[in-house]
Amino acid sequence: MTAHLPIAEPSAVGRAAARLVRADGRAFAGVLGLNALTAAAGLVGPWLVGRIVDDVQAGGDMGAVNRLALTILLFALAQFLLARWARYAGHRFGERTLARVREQFVDRALTLPASVVERAGSGDLTARGTTDVAAVGTTLRDAGPEVLIALVQALFILGAVFVLNPLLGCCGLIGLVGIWFALRWYLRRARAAYLAEGAANSAVTEVLSATVTGARTVEMFGLQERRGTAIREALEVSRRARTRTLGLRTVFFPAVDFSYVLPVVAVLMVGGLLHAHGAMSLGAVVSAALYLRQLSEPLDAILMWVEQLQSSSASFARVEGLGAAPQVTPAGVPVPVDDRIDVVGAHYAYGAGAEVLRGVDLTVRPGERLALVGPSGAGKSTLSRLLAGIDAPDTGTVTVGRVPVAALGPEQLRRHVVLVTQEHHVFLGTVRDNLLIAAPTARDDELRGALAAVGADWAEELPSGLDTELGEGGYRTDGSQAQQLALARVVLADPHTLILDEATALLDPSTARHTERALAGVLRGRTVIAIAHRLHTAHDADRVAVMENGRLTEIGTHDELVAAEGAYAALWSTWHGGQER
Repeated sequence: MTAHLPIAEPSAVGRAAARLVRADGRAFAGVLGLNALTAAAGLVGPWLVGRIVDDVQAGGDMGAVNRLALTILLFALAQFLLARWARYAGHRFGERTLARVREQFVDRALTLPASVVERAGSGDLTARGTTDVAAVGTTLRDAGPEVLIALVQALFILGAVFVLNPLLGCCGLIGLVGIWFALRWYLRRARAAYLAEGAANSAVTEVLSATVTGARTVEMFGLQERRGTAIREALEVSRRARTRTLGLRTVFFPAVDFSYVLPVVAVLMVGGLLHAHGAMSLGAVVSAALYLRQLSEPLDAILMWVEQLQSSSASFARVEGLGAAPQVTPAGVPVPVDDRIDVVGAHYAYGAGAEVLRGVDLTVRPGERLALVGPSGAGKSTLSRLLAGIDAPDTGTVTVGRVPVAALGPEQLRRHVVLVTQEHHVFLGTVRDNLLIAAPTARDDELRGALAAVGADWAEELPSGLDTELGEGGYRTDGSQAQQLALARVVLADPHTLILDEATALLDPSTARHTERALAGVLRGRTVIAIAHRLHTAHDADRVAVMENGRLTEIGTHDELVAAEGAYAALWSTWHGGQER
């Protein structure tokens, strides 16, 4: 069952935005100052036009009119230059702030417990880290500066109208009531609609990535039609969500366009009456009308970006919501006193499903090589997740050195327990880059030693050695080579306990046995818990633990369990007989 990652509440989003502003407060203040100067320069033109009208009506000197016209031109140029400077400063502020958002997102994503990521689905996390962060970036880089400039200009323009005549200023405000109602109607509905659109996009990303990643499995089992249906359903939900946001825009923007003309009409009518009664000059009426006509430009900018602001607000809520997810940042957790692992009365179920583990008791001694065997579905992999601290038991305890494994922070956990599964990943970059992930300070001879330890002889034959590029446009590794790279990273990480959950399953039997023996040599003196169906691993182990239906039913050496003629003896007989044939 998928468990979605949290979404931040509006109050949390507001606090996060305030923190970002405070982090670069001086630059933000500079952006505000430049925008204020830009808006002030823009007020001079309409006021001087009014002066020109009054001077011409009074039969004034044309030289004075020409000087006023030249002044208008100079202030227009000053407004242009100040606006460019303000946008430049705003964009720099936006880029620095976006960098902080990205870095914080990566930090939080890396501290998410693996179980949280698995249950939420990689698609949701991917969509938040790409689409949502990009939407926030567009706002910080483009929409934010533009809206800020427009807001300052709109406030200055309205203030100028009130200075000319308070009654005309009130007319301008009354004319904006239609925009206020339309905006209020839109904002009440937009957040939920855009959040639903973001969730639908995440679902599409999840189903597409799962289908592409498992394309071979889909083809092998003939699941093309089922996966196609799932993709179409996700796309339909996404289409409906996008149609909903489009429907909001088709109501909002026409209402706003109609409301633009109302302030100008109101000022011309009231101003005309005042001028007719000698209470206001014609130039003042013209200036007020020009100001309110000029008001449409910043309002246009605000309303043009309001959709982006709503979309990015929903995106920021999804990005910031990662901070509300469980983080692996324990405080005050004691340091394990030794390397002994104890499982006591562990019960575990996935969600509301049936129990997968039913009262497991197990002690793994430091330096021991333990093999976990049993039929598929017995609970071996689930137990390995608990041993590695990925999940915590519903009841009971799983401890290392008397400290709960799941309570350890990432750095502590990596020093104690590392889980290696069938899943592996080759990162874009060189062989060296792929290995240094585990040990950033490792020397080249150590990297080559780790490759040799896992039997990766092919690495020595690469054209550029450790500098050979892997992936697209470079050397393409097959499944077994990718798995050997993953195992080499484990060797470099050097944990005291290594859990191998079918870690050599993709290797051919000969390579797998060679790799496991090489690892055994490298990890001698360390604890190794091997979970595999290939029972030669159990034959070489110090002890063997047999799991059936979520319970630990047998434990002992290979010879002891074969002699006991129980479940393990039956498994060994079947496997060994098959090997001989």
